[in-house]
Amino acid sequence: MGMRVDLDMVVSGRRIVTPHGVRAGHLLIRAGTIAGVEDSAAVVPPGVPVLDAGDDYVLPGLIDSHVHFRTPGLTHKEDWAHGSRAAAAGGVTTVIDMPNTVPPTLSEEAVYAKARLVAGHSLVDHRFHIGVDPQRPELLAGLDPTVATSAKIFMAGHHTAPTVLDDPGRLEQAFDAAARGGVRLVLHAEDGGLFALLDRWWGQPRNYLDYEPRRPRTAAIAAVARVVELVRRYGTKAHILHLSSAEEADLVCAAGAAGLPLTFEVTGHHLSFTRADARRLGARTRLSPAIRDQADQDRLWEAVRTGQAASLGSDHAPHTVREKTRSVRDSPPGLPGVQELAVAVWTGMRRRWPDEDPDVAAVRLARLFATAPAELFGLPGKGRLETGADADFVLLAPDVTWMLSAPQTWSKCGWSAYEGWTMTGRVRRTVRRGEVIWDAETGSFGRPEGRWLR
Repeated sequence: MGMRVDLDMVVSGRRIVTPHGVRAGHLLIRAGTIAGVEDSAAVVPPGVPVLDAGDDYVLPGLIDSHVHFRTPGLTHKEDWAHGSRAAAAGGVTTVIDMPNTVPPTLSEEAVYAKARLVAGHSLVDHRFHIGVDPQRPELLAGLDPTVATSAKIFMAGHHTAPTVLDDPGRLEQAFDAAARGGVRLVLHAEDGGLFALLDRWWGQPRNYLDYEPRRPRTAAIAAVARVVELVRRYGTKAHILHLSSAEEADLVCAAGAAGLPLTFEVTGHHLSFTRADARRLGARTRLSPAIRDQADQDRLWEAVRTGQAASLGSDHAPHTVREKTRSVRDSPPGLPGVQELAVAVWTGMRRRWPDEDPDVAAVRLARLFATAPAELFGLPGKGRLETGADADFVLLAPDVTWMLSAPQTWSKCGWSAYEGWTMTGRVRRTVRRGEVIWDAETGSFGRPEGRWLR
């Protein structure tokens, strides 16, 4: 290759994580895209800025396909300015936002309205999952793919799930319409009717340890089994969000092995906490679906290790401290997590498999948290460090240990369930389309010029 004189930046490193593995080399950046991945520094003309990554991993910009940035209507607990800062500080350059806002994002017009509200406030590129209107599920058949290619269904309700599709006939209509429209369904798969039965039997919870027995795995397993049958019937592309139990993982893996287009996501909090943590953290680890037992966590880690999981997501769902300290009955489920996800998973991999080559762990992280979600949700130019892709990348210092504290969190809610954790690995720099949007050394952010990825 001849000398390039039109480059904006060169990233030089010994651990560049490409689709073909970890390698030393140089990323050539021009006009926000990767112009080449080269072995030799001889291609770098004088005067071009060089970012020396040293022994840091250069990962593709991470994609969190499951965030709740709360715009519109719930911005007292999160907004795009704060949420996208948390994302950037966590190495995330692209997010897909959920529709359960006030009002909920149930139409193409509502997606446009949300995009207008977000414009000029987001550090990261973004897309939106549209919500499925329980009264009009047939609309999915004609959904404009330039507006949204995925649609969220809540099969059970909770504090911030204003629209629930729990009628069996309407649910079937949604799967049929989504299949005809080529829309991928993303599902909160729990059976709210079983929860109602248990609530009437158990009565009101008296402490936080009562929560999981009232929101048990049985409701999740029943809902996932229903999804498997609907996917089999209609051929609908479906993705189970925040899968929480060993039995669900086995069901979805069996469906995938049978050729059904059904996949699942694992969240950082289900990999990081167990039901025992409720004794210490109370409502901070109250989630929907609930945190399960150690055996479930072990099964989810196995799904991460073997590639059975299709993606990692944060389910970043902030609430204020005041909301979280309501009564046991009224404390809402959810926690912030977009900033913590990558380092929490990296920390977990290094501790669970200390003898594993860290390059293997880095490739796994890039696949689950960048390449796979880009493919799953059709994000061209994202998730890969290769010629022609967007110049989205993150520098991860793999061996740095540090303790997370509240002042280091950027979510508007101002707290983290991981406070006091000693993490392994630190995001040193995050770059979106060639522009630095997070620099840990200076604690500074770039410009909020994230794009709607239509």
